[in-house]
Amino acid sequence: MQQERQESAQRLQERLRNCDLCPRRCRVDRYSGSEGICGTGANLKVASANLHFGEERPISGTRGSGTIFLSGCNLKCSYCQNYDISQMESGREVTEMQFVEMMLSLQKSGAHNINFVTPTHFSAQLFSALIRAKEEGLRLPIVYNSSGYDAVDVLREFAGLVDIYMPDMRYGNEEASDCYSTAPDYPEMNRAAILEMHRQVGDLRCDDDGIATGGLLVRHLVLPHGLAGSVEVLSFLASRVSRATYLSLMSQYHPAYRAVEDERLGRRITSDEYDQAVNLTRELGLTNVYYQGLKN
Repeated sequence: MQQERQESAQRLQERLRNCDLCPRRCRVDRYSGSEGICGTGANLKVASANLHFGEERPISGTRGSGTIFLSGCNLKCSYCQNYDISQMESGREVTEMQFVEMMLSLQKSGAHNINFVTPTHFSAQLFSALIRAKEEGLRLPIVYNSSGYDAVDVLREFAGLVDIYMPDMRYGNEEASDCYSTAPDYPEMNRAAILEMHRQVGDLRCDDDGIATGGLLVRHLVLPHGLAGSVEVLSFLASRVSRATYLSLMSQYHPAYRAVEDERLGRRITSDEYDQAVNLTRELGLTNVYYQGLKN
């Protein structure tokens, strides 16, 4: 197994020279400093690393999730609430060993897991760092917390290395994903990625204290005017993945970044819009849903 993982690490690192690690397939040489849509080169770039208590209960638990926010993103969402990290790429470059030490420090601090936020564009670097961290004594579950715009062939390399997948399902139709994230193929790529994640880890599993130990937890943010395509997203989960899929149905959308001036995205969602999505989960028989109350 160790030899196989080293070979996978080498394959992924080589792909940085003609980068095709996400559905964008920008084909830039990130070792030479060329940057694709994600805006990052060959070095890991970290915005923050700390215990986070704002995730879903099975992830944050009582001691917090060991959350590492990575800079940059392969999506360009006009309403991104973390745009300073994802779009403006705030953060600092770190070596692989510094990154390993971050993970081990979070483990020492009592984190329930190591939670990579926006990992997709750094998949090659994270893979190598994880192998090294496990050699150095990392034993916590690994959470791959992505936008869901992931390449299936890359996800396959992570089989057995990632314990918990926590992807977004942001859109159910190409028009909205193109307009608001410049990714018309997002629904197609996202659905394929979700199926692969579920194939690897199955439905979410928790220990006796309700803390996640493995499995899939999907997030779906309800947008104004039905722009997220909740009908398509939730129907896909119920019919193609599992009615037992753990789903976080999020209501906290608020206009941020460029959405402030957008005619359709320039307001919070209404209680009726959220209730429609809630009712749909029940009609579809989705049994493990985390609902959020609207925040005014």
